[in-house]
Amino acid sequence: MSDCLFCRMVAGEIPADVVHETDRTLAFRDINPQAPTHVLVIPKDHHATAGLLVGADPQLLAEVVAAAHAVAVQEGLVTGDGAEPGYRLVANTGPQAGQTVHHLHLHVLGGRPMTWPPG
Repeated sequence: MSDCLFCRMVAGEIPADVVHETDRTLAFRDINPQAPTHVLVIPKDHHATAGLLVGADPQLLAEVVAAAHAVAVQEGLVTGDGAEPGYRLVANTGPQAGQTVHHLHLHVLGGRPMTWPPG
């Protein structure tokens, strides 16, 4: 989609600080970080939300989550067993949830204690 910010990043039209990439996913640092580590993980194909992606390609949704975990390991947010110290995954869906770019993206947040409820 030519008007989608993240599709343009995938196409190389807009620069991104890429930290992890697979054939079907891309992970890059958020330009407005909300934690010491704040990385966005997206499918390279355009899917507006997790619900739409799971209906179209459930394996790709699994790959996006796996890429998010790989980023957490790479960034030192979890040890080999995947538990400590921890990280938060956030997927905003729709305007009331704060989704501003309508291309599924997981926020990988860590490096500080996360409070609950989130906001």
